[in-house]
Amino acid sequence: MIRLLFTILVGVLLGGVVHLVSVLALPRISTQDAYSRLTPMTKLNAVTPLPLADPNNSPMPFMDPAFAMAICRYDLSDGPIKLTVPVSQAYTSVSFYTRNEIAYYAINDRSAGKRVIELDLMTEAQHEDLPEDEEVTAADRLIIDSPTTTGLIVLKALAAEPGLMPQAQASLASATCGVQAEAPAKAEKPRGKR
Repeated sequence: MIRLLFTILVGVLLGGVVHLVSVLALPRISTQDAYSRLTPMTKLNAVTPLPLADPNNSPMPFMDPAFAMAICRYDLSDGPIKLTVPVSQAYTSVSFYTRNEIAYYAINDRSAGKRVIELDLMTEAQHEDLPEDEEVTAADRLIIDSPTTTGLIVLKALAAEPGLMPQAQASLASATCGVQAEAPAKAEKPRGKR
């Protein structure tokens, strides 16, 4: 009886380990990940609008037909990226993903508090190389540190009604994502009083 229970316990533990390893390894060994699927239809370091969600022909799974979507496939090896996204009438969001589909940052129009979402995307090494500027504070500039040099930025604009879809698409079409010509000023970390 004890031998049977031990065999069942070992089988369950071995099955759990195999399941966990396969689930964690699948995104890294998959050949049809989001980055690979979007590479042929997007430009590097530029905003590319995606076609509207269609059940028969969708570039990514689970696309919401109420949202206009655009992608910026980025590569930070040539320098930091400057992203500018005009806010649509209803709702706009920007999400950042690594090459292996790990989300590491997201912002929407409500948290940005402006009519345009503007930010600088760079690696931690590029952020450390920025010169310090006493007149620029953290509130003046949003700098996002990317954990990898390549990845995806997903831009979404909500069309609250079907007739507002052209307006949502137009707001994303005017978004820009490109390598900065000159280095941005470093955002200073707030200091306490001495």
